[in-house]
Amino acid sequence: MHAPSSPPVGNRRVEIRQIFYSEATRAQLDPGFIALDNRGQRPDWREYWPIRSYLQSHTLDENTLYGFFSPKFGKKTTLDSAAVHTFLATVGRDVDVIGFSPFFDQGAVHLNTFDQAATNHANSWPVFEQAVAFVAPGLDPHNVVMDSRHSIFCNYFVATPAFWRRWLAVNEVLFSVAEAGTSALAQLLNGPIPYANDFVPAKVFVQERIVSLLLLREKHWRVRHYDPLRLPMSGSIASPYPADLLVLDALKTAAIEHGSHQYLRIFQQVRNTLLETARRANNMPTGTA
Repeated sequence: MHAPSSPPVGNRRVEIRQIFYSEATRAQLDPGFIALDNRGQRPDWREYWPIRSYLQSHTLDENTLYGFFSPKFGKKTTLDSAAVHTFLATVGRDVDVIGFSPFFDQGAVHLNTFDQAATNHANSWPVFEQAVAFVAPGLDPHNVVMDSRHSIFCNYFVATPAFWRRWLAVNEVLFSVAEAGTSALAQLLNGPIPYANDFVPAKVFVQERIVSLLLLREKHWRVRHYDPLRLPMSGSIASPYPADLLVLDALKTAAIEHGSHQYLRIFQQVRNTLLETARRANNMPTGTA
């Protein structure tokens, strides 16, 4: 078992903190990560609050990779700290961001991570439209294409101090708007979005997608991902079709690299066929996706 802050051989040091909110969530933590106490502190911001607090109160070492995982990391990824550190030991020093994102099906079957969230959470398009317009003018979340190089869910990534500073700067723009509470965007950010059997402030879903936005927009960041096909799918109706999901992801990659709308037309055709097949297999009503 790797100890917390274990330095991969011949590479950078690693500090991965795992957030807990209660004694119950503390009991879920992996002892190979560093516990980060967030008991009683702004639950409306979920993981963003403890990450923000740490980044603002510590001087980051430029030769260290940092990560901040939720207590559900092991359950969602099936990875323990030893597996994470072993993979990080294979990553070159030139890499800025290392993703450990599960749910390949969610990334592949949707055009981008905003489309994924809006599809899964009713009436949430307005907050994504306005938030993206505010921090990334000119980018249309309805049409922008993200493939598996950009899609990271749950804040499950490890990164250099430079990337964390950039990530924090963009998130702080939206944080300030939400905290001020005086604008239409603030009302949307603070408004509830259905999640499981509860409601969560929309700002949480926006914040979790800033990493994908940065990886798409700012091409200088060097990224490597733990093979997402070795991590769990989300359990969606598309999950049992990994070959089709790989085709969808490849079509999005081709669309990004070649700028051709033809690839996106084929993506939509393959996607619609996949979803029709999945719905029939699940005895669900079929129709245009």
